[in-house]
Amino acid sequence: MRPDEWRGPLALACTLCAAVLSAGCGSRERPVDAASRQGVLLLGNLSEPKDLDPHVITGVSEFNIVSALLEGLVAEGPQDLAPEPGAAESWSVSDDGTVYTFTLRQNGLWSNGDPVTSADFMFSFRRMLSPELGSPYAYMLFGAKNAEAYHKGSITNFADVGFEAPDSRTVRITLNAPIPYFLSLLAHHSWFPVHQPTIRAHGAETTIGTAWTKPGSFVGNGPFVLKTWEPGNRIEVEVNDSYWDRARVKLNAIKFYPIGDHKIEERAFLAGQLHVTGTVPLDRISYYSSTRPELLRLNPYLGVYYYLFNVTKPPLNDVRVRRALSMSVNRGQIVRYVTKGGEDPAFCFTPPGAGKYSSSARLDEDAAGARALLASAGYPGGTNFPRIALLYNNSDAHARIAQSLRQMWTTQLGIDVELVNMEWKVYLDQTQSLKYDIARAGWIGDYADPNTFLDMWVTGGGNNRTGWSNRQYDILVSQAAAEPNTEERTRRFQQAEAILLEESPVMPIYFYRSKSLVHQSVRGWYSTILDRHPYKHVYLTPGG
Repeated sequence: MRPDEWRGPLALACTLCAAVLSAGCGSRERPVDAASRQGVLLLGNLSEPKDLDPHVITGVSEFNIVSALLEGLVAEGPQDLAPEPGAAESWSVSDDGTVYTFTLRQNGLWSNGDPVTSADFMFSFRRMLSPELGSPYAYMLFGAKNAEAYHKGSITNFADVGFEAPDSRTVRITLNAPIPYFLSLLAHHSWFPVHQPTIRAHGAETTIGTAWTKPGSFVGNGPFVLKTWEPGNRIEVEVNDSYWDRARVKLNAIKFYPIGDHKIEERAFLAGQLHVTGTVPLDRISYYSSTRPELLRLNPYLGVYYYLFNVTKPPLNDVRVRRALSMSVNRGQIVRYVTKGGEDPAFCFTPPGAGKYSSSARLDEDAAGARALLASAGYPGGTNFPRIALLYNNSDAHARIAQSLRQMWTTQLGIDVELVNMEWKVYLDQTQSLKYDIARAGWIGDYADPNTFLDMWVTGGGNNRTGWSNRQYDILVSQAAAEPNTEERTRRFQQAEAILLEESPVMPIYFYRSKSLVHQSVRGWYSTILDRHPYKHVYLTPGG
């Protein structure tokens, strides 16, 4: 899942700045104090969502909202994200681990009062896999029998796919092979149900961007319903009285603010405009660590910050060039002097915490070796190296990292790189269509397993935005996914990652740590490795 960041419109920045200025001279009660009394959580959410369709979105900021509106068969526990009953009240697993049978709740309702049925899940799985929808996350369902074949058009009868609805309250899923993390996988938004009549009332079921996701139209089965969406300003959700577990939900509403400027977000927090920030400005982490540690949360986060290489364009179609660029980067300097949040340098792609897996291969940092590789590619000392551009979406942190890499490449390799920044939506379009040379990127695991990082780079993968393809890599990842023996599965993943690092279509920089400021009135906001916080377990205590 992409940790998307986007600079909001000027109107939002001005609104928040005005709030900062007025906070000290108007009413004594700050907005967070009033909101805490009212049970309204105020969240900084970094970016304006591209959509709220669970079968289309790819970003963390979008998931933050969608997870309030929809619920899959399985939910997540608040402290460790362990699978717990969601839309399904119970399930059973066959002895061979390939057949899961879920029993839906009798009191499971959509927000309009319709019952949640197995037909809703069948419709949603078929829509997710539909080639016409073109979901970048369709591969999340490929563990089900014939799901990949249906998505790729090899078979056209959905009845042949491993999804069944024996009756209105039973969902049966047959897998190609046992998947150790399957229950955790079901908490991902690609498995969420959608309300079939609502989608069809607004157009074809595979048409992207219709009005079904707008306030007044969105019908969900989660703990909250969509109340307001003011683009560039805020999205507000309010408690869903039809939700099966309504008695547990203590919040009355959540307001999400897309504040991409980290300094404005911090000022909004200090002025009492937010309960939780999406991040912390890099140059303020040491201040909070030493002066206001009760507000600062720095936690392990299952994610990797990296750069994409467009391997379809020269000179980046030459593996020697890609490896030279990677080998000349001093990752230790970046985490020590730029990010400054306790991040670890990334010398492989899969971060610690992805199950018990660790990569057996490691990237080299060798400036002299990098210069030799660049010379062998025909660019000694950077001579005649073509001008290329490094693309990043608007963010102070991305800009600082890009500037650092540019300086390293100039100093160590004698090449110059143009820096180009743009808004999140444009950045997504450019990278998805391979209209770039080098681009920053980030990936947060969808579940705690190496597969969520390594299956991204298979040929034609929905999130493989490099143009890279390697048949042996594809085979190894496929074999690992179907391998029941843990040691053999790990070995195949390690072989695949070694190929990825050797050919370098991506350049890992560091492993994430989540960074946020949290108001003392917030309860149930636990540290989790995926930085998810199931909202029905979150509550506010007036007075902090």
